Amino acid sequence: MAYLKLIRWSNLIFIALTLILVKFSFFEEFGAAITLSTFGYALLTLATLCIAASGYVINDIYDVQADKINKPEKLIIGNKISEKKANNLFIILNVIGVGIGFYLSNLLGKPGFVAIFIFSSALLYLYASYLKQIPVLGNVLISLLVGFVVLLPSVLDLFPAINAQNKQIQSLLFSILLDYAIFAFLINFLREMVKDQEDVNGDYNVGIQTLPIILGHRRTNKIIFAIGILPVAAIVSYTYNYLIENTFLVIYALVFILAPLLYFQVRIWEAKKKKDYAHLSLILKIILFFGLISIGFYQFILTS
Repeated sequence: MAYLKLIRWSNLIFIALTLILVKFSFFEEFGAAITLSTFGYALLTLATLCIAASGYVINDIYDVQADKINKPEKLIIGNKISEKKANNLFIILNVIGVGIGFYLSNLLGKPGFVAIFIFSSALLYLYASYLKQIPVLGNVLISLLVGFVVLLPSVLDLFPAINAQNKQIQSLLFSILLDYAIFAFLINFLREMVKDQEDVNGDYNVGIQTLPIILGHRRTNKIIFAIGILPVAAIVSYTYNYLIENTFLVIYALVFILAPLLYFQVRIWEAKKKKDYAHLSLILKIILFFGLISIGFYQFILTS
């Protein structure tokens, strides 16, 4: 269980579910021209999960001192798993993830695609070891990676199959996934900033410069609120322009995405305590979950 917690098994299941829905409830529903077989796509999913898991591991390795203050009851490295074993796990996961990426890239006849896997792995390491100490930049980069997970199937499955005959439908499907990627980026960016608020004591004691340490809780809350207006406006616009003729989808968007976002906006304005930010972080995680799994309902949108 300690190893499962270290690699954030619940987050990995969420990533796998998102990729599965993209393949079988999105690409196949619209008859997209795809390159990877089911086995190949399973390998792509496994590679993504390995690299994501390695990111969680290396992040925990570098966060040990801060986590002793922020969440001592959840501390795994140095408590249940040694740092040496954690480092070995990080290396093994990266070797598997990049190795599969190398195999898939050559299978597609595009060996340069392996750079995607190498770059993602390197960026996760740089984030944990250095970039997260730079205010906002670390939050932006890790959120870009979260958004890119949604786009990854289009890069390795849709893109290699594009030709003159299917270019229009392939481009449409890519643009839809890009919308989801932007949504994932915005929600995760908000969550990273909220987590900085939650972990301010530990970060301050180990010398990490985050926005709440520089500006204080109150000003950072206002910045988060201002950024939170963007996904609210986007969901309202998307619902009005694309979902309005489908009652089920309108209700889904209002109940599971827009209402929690508005609740978040109200609560972030007055948040002060660690438990307030932990609660809001969970709300954003739920919003991200319901937002991304809605890709499985997208056939209803185009039907409408």
